Amino acid sequence: MTDNTTLMKMARESLSGRWAIAIGTFLLYTILMSVGGAEQRLGLITLIIGGPMMLGAAIVALHLSRHEDFRVEQIFDGFKNFSTALVTYLLMVLYVLLWTLLFVIPGIIAALSYSMTFFLLADEPELKAQEVLRKSKEMMDGYKMKLFGLYLWLLLLALGCILTLGIGFLWLIPYAQVTMAKFYEDLKENDVEGIPLYEEKEIV
Repeated sequence: MTDNTTLMKMARESLSGRWAIAIGTFLLYTILMSVGGAEQRLGLITLIIGGPMMLGAAIVALHLSRHEDFRVEQIFDGFKNFSTALVTYLLMVLYVLLWTLLFVIPGIIAALSYSMTFFLLADEPELKAQEVLRKSKEMMDGYKMKLFGLYLWLLLLALGCILTLGIGFLWLIPYAQVTMAKFYEDLKENDVEGIPLYEEKEIV
């Protein structure tokens, strides 16, 4: 597969000339998700809109990654597949939570396993919730450590954004989303018949 630093460079190239609309779109996404997260009744709003919004973010990120035109309002396209996005999100949260209750590391592995879920659903909206979760898990077989390494790169950038009083996050959020889209597309191209290109020890 393409190394992570190259994927990050490719993401910057995809965002070149489109930073303004990307920042505006993902700022709207962040605000709406933050408002939902502020709901005191166990994050009820986030549980309802989380799936469709994450699907919309994946749709926009893929458009940016593929140098396709898009509109800001496409961040809401996940609501066109509301029921599947909702059930998928709820199941994903449930599975990650259950593994985390056993121990932190299995929870992290579960989160990595389901990381491609909404990119898959964006490309294959006909899939059912259980199907897309299973497909993400199969797709990530052998690649979780690579994705974990990419997360560490993004974490370092996030720490740098703190030094800018948070202003840097305006650029980092769309950049991280498009980088993840690049990872997904690279995975699709290189994961032949579900056979991992390198082995890793599976815990779950």
